[in-house]
Amino acid sequence: MPIKPCLLWILLFAGLQVCAQTDTATSDGLFQAARHAAFENKDYALAKRYAGKALELSPDYADVRVFLGRLYTWEKQPDSARASFDYVLRNEPDYEDAAVAYTDLEYWNDNNTAALEQVNAGLRYHPASAALLLRKAKVLAAMRRYSEAGNIVDTLLKKDKKNTEALALGNRIKDDRSLNRIGISYDYVYFDKQFNDPWHLVSMDYGRRTGIGTVIGRVNYANRFRADGVQFEVDAYPRISKTFYLYMNAGYSNNVGVFPRWRAGLSVYANLPKSFEAELGIRHLYFTSTTNIYTAYIGKYYSSFLFGARAYLVPSKTSKNSVSYNLLGRYYFGGADDYIGLNLGTGISPDERYLNPQLNTVYPLKTYKASIDFRHAFRLNIVTLSASLINQEYMPDTRGNQIQAGIGYIRRF
Repeated sequence: MPIKPCLLWILLFAGLQVCAQTDTATSDGLFQAARHAAFENKDYALAKRYAGKALELSPDYADVRVFLGRLYTWEKQPDSARASFDYVLRNEPDYEDAAVAYTDLEYWNDNNTAALEQVNAGLRYHPASAALLLRKAKVLAAMRRYSEAGNIVDTLLKKDKKNTEALALGNRIKDDRSLNRIGISYDYVYFDKQFNDPWHLVSMDYGRRTGIGTVIGRVNYANRFRADGVQFEVDAYPRISKTFYLYMNAGYSNNVGVFPRWRAGLSVYANLPKSFEAELGIRHLYFTSTTNIYTAYIGKYYSSFLFGARAYLVPSKTSKNSVSYNLLGRYYFGGADDYIGLNLGTGISPDERYLNPQLNTVYPLKTYKASIDFRHAFRLNIVTLSASLINQEYMPDTRGNQIQAGIGYIRRF
């Protein structure tokens, strides 16, 4: 007599239940159940129970004990996590995953000296391990030993330029790698209709790494509207934690029009998991009245690329709020200072020093722009090149084009 379909499903389900019960009767099956509970259900308590049962069956099952140590780490039970990792490393001092997990535990708990000891112990057995080298770079950066961290990042990117974590870390510490830096840049802007004369901007800066972060002093000279002007600026990048740091800016000029009399900026940057980064900030410009611009940015490192999106909002009490958007793409062909980038956007950014005097206008400029940037490092020397094409409605129903070209040089020492 043939089996009815519903009875067949019942028998199949019962068979699966038996298989599941049989599976959790072995240390391997319990390990898989623990991973499923942790990663799929986020039930760390159940995962620890499964891992504990697996270790009752196989006390020297190193993978399970390291996994249990990670569970203790995530649940902020560092002493129990250390006990798990110590057990494994006493029996297998060359166990790479245990060294990685132990380093993570100490690093996440701000025990940087202990983290460095653990990662160095692991590197004695696995000197080429990308996982351990990346963690050593992170620990050294947290200890403000930026030059050493940067050298490790360079090594990692030479072997694998698609290492997004190394690329993101390299970008965060690139201005901290040397105690000092000097730079000079020149920007030229040509107008086909709006102005008869081109604009010129020359900037010279000196930066110094301090205990709170990098501080940069800058002098800008510009010739605009057939007038000369000088502006003085200070930038600072104080670090708050491993996740957050600030951008702070202040500037002054006595040549209003060529430059704003006052400018200021403040942003909070966040280094997010999975190679994301984000920013929230405000820019303040004062010519003869105040203009405040709010900005938000999100970026993601993927393979050898950085993709980002930024928005600027200018609130207005008398008319509609102005919003501009920018899309960013970069391809890294070496370290953090070796890339070619493309930007597409609308509006004028207060961070584009060669254009921001155009924010001092009554008519809301309708602007579309595309730019390309190139940056390349030769040891401690960095060369930058840029070019932009801007199409702008600078009067009602009247559009004009602007072409910008820039070159810069930075020396670290």
